[in-house]
Amino acid sequence: MKKTTIAKSIAASLLLSAGMANAAIHVNIGAITVSPDESSNSLDVVETIVGTPANSLYLGLDSNTQLGITIDYDYTENLVFELVAATPFSHEISVKSSTSLNGLAVGETKHLPPTLLAQYHFGTAESQLRPFVGAGLNYTIFFDENVDTFDNTLTSLDLITQSNKLSLDLDPSFGLALQAGANYKINDKWGIH
Repeated sequence: MKKTTIAKSIAASLLLSAGMANAAIHVNIGAITVSPDESSNSLDVVETIVGTPANSLYLGLDSNTQLGITIDYDYTENLVFELVAATPFSHEISVKSSTSLNGLAVGETKHLPPTLLAQYHFGTAESQLRPFVGAGLNYTIFFDENVDTFDNTLTSLDLITQSNKLSLDLDPSFGLALQAGANYKINDKWGIH
């Protein structure tokens, strides 16, 4: 399964300034969505056990939205570094298939995807509206991986035994992150990011 993610900020998060209007550090609080860029090899062993055609079963992940916190550091008037953090994301893993098993719950995983971005902000610090673009690096750390739901289903159907216990182990991964957005200054201490 490809473990890259695209983290995107949802509009209307609050921009809380950590000082005066031209402060070098800003804290943003809002919602962040992770939409996994998923791909997997076919589940050939499961296909054999269940009796479905070859290349008919794959894994899929859903998206998840959590509370996000970003810390921006104004290196210059136009160059800003941003650290993106959030509460843990949780993704349901299910079967993707053209068979009747499509959507069958497999399990779940949780992860934290801290991301460091360099942004270019257009306009000046006095501008009320400042569009920006950014690029950076994401490091995703997985934990609480389980496939208990799928294991229990296959066991209850007598397709596997207790000695065939299924497991899931996802390795941490690095990925590229791209960003586009805007800051709108409401006053010297508040804005929308």
